[in-house]
Amino acid sequence: MASGAFLSGLDAAVVNVGLDTIGRDLDTTLDVAQWVANGYLVAFAASLPACGWLARRLGPARLWLGALAVFTVASGLCAVAGTIGWLVAARVLQGLAAGLLIPAGQTILGRAVGPQRLGRVMATLGVAVTLAPAVGPVVGGVVLHYLSWPWLFLINLPVGLLALLAGRRLPYGTGERPGPLDHAGLLLLSLALPLVVYGAAFTEPLPLALGILCGGAFVAHALRRERPVLDLRLFRTPAYAAACATAACAGAAMFGSAVLFPLYFQLGRGAEPLDAGLLLVSASIGTALVLPVSGRLVDRFGGGAVALAGGLALVGTTVPFAVLDVNADGVLVQALLFLRGAAVALAVMPATTGAFKAVTVEQLPDATTQVNIVTRVGGALGGAAFTLIVASGLASGAGAALRESFGWLTGASVLGVAAAFWLAVAERASQDRPVTVDMSS
Repeated sequence: MASGAFLSGLDAAVVNVGLDTIGRDLDTTLDVAQWVANGYLVAFAASLPACGWLARRLGPARLWLGALAVFTVASGLCAVAGTIGWLVAARVLQGLAAGLLIPAGQTILGRAVGPQRLGRVMATLGVAVTLAPAVGPVVGGVVLHYLSWPWLFLINLPVGLLALLAGRRLPYGTGERPGPLDHAGLLLLSLALPLVVYGAAFTEPLPLALGILCGGAFVAHALRRERPVLDLRLFRTPAYAAACATAACAGAAMFGSAVLFPLYFQLGRGAEPLDAGLLLVSASIGTALVLPVSGRLVDRFGGGAVALAGGLALVGTTVPFAVLDVNADGVLVQALLFLRGAAVALAVMPATTGAFKAVTVEQLPDATTQVNIVTRVGGALGGAAFTLIVASGLASGAGAALRESFGWLTGASVLGVAAAFWLAVAERASQDRPVTVDMSS
């Protein structure tokens, strides 16, 4: 499961480094070459809605293996692309497969290990998810320095093939009878998510508005249908609803950080893109080191309590960037980044694990899909908002614009603290609720 999650994150991060080189080699402009990244992002969002139904129909293990096989083949197609159109089409195929990998993998793990060990297992998976975007820019820079851009995709092949060979160890189980596919709901949601993600990520108001409209239509449709493509009735469980709210806020803060901190080093401190990527590795190391501890804490104390502590730590490690001078001591900056990475490990993963613990095994396919959707949408909106704040404030200087943006990022983190408190209260209430036994039999 970790290999699939790692490949999905690595591929997105590695390719961004090579867009300029790809554009020159394929004789196209950077605006067109940008769709090598954009197509992946939009396709990833488009495939999420079908994941729950497909996991029931095929079984999550078969779905995961199929998605990984398509992803690996698509990587090879990207490497041999001779035109920009071919490359974008192959990247769309990659994105469709990648959107299925993480939810299907989470469903497999949730069914295999049970709620008592779910925290530590999800934390292990989280290490792969965290390290991929951290090492991606570095790997991409090294590949482009010594090799050519097709190797950005060829490096996926050995990992993908090894993971496919290891797939015989997965608990396959059997497929279910999920009922007829909700075509109308799938169409509405498959339009809503890419439009929202694209409109937010690239500040396009019309796609964003259309996406929100389609999303509202899907909610109205799903609540009337007996078997919708995604069961929104899960949100009637307070702990699940609170966990999703926490995950959405965490997604906004996490993806917002992914936008702000590279700008902090490049605009504020004058670093080159590759140097900025290397300077951010300390945050990923902090996350990777603390995630295993975070998982064990979740299994012992619950996702809400750990996410609340992590949210408070996230606020505490974001505030300094909103008040310090942009040229603050480098050692201090690296220490804050390391501590902030540790705080992310305590704030993000516990929220998603709390959502999975709040549902039954049968509901996991819908739950994993929905949690990934709210995290992605929250991330897209957060990233877009913080980019706009920086861009609008540059007239008064990069330092002032960045400090203002980190102030808003602190506010988003405070919202995450409030949602985590709600999750902690909801989990406590569900534990204290008395169990009634039907003695009529």
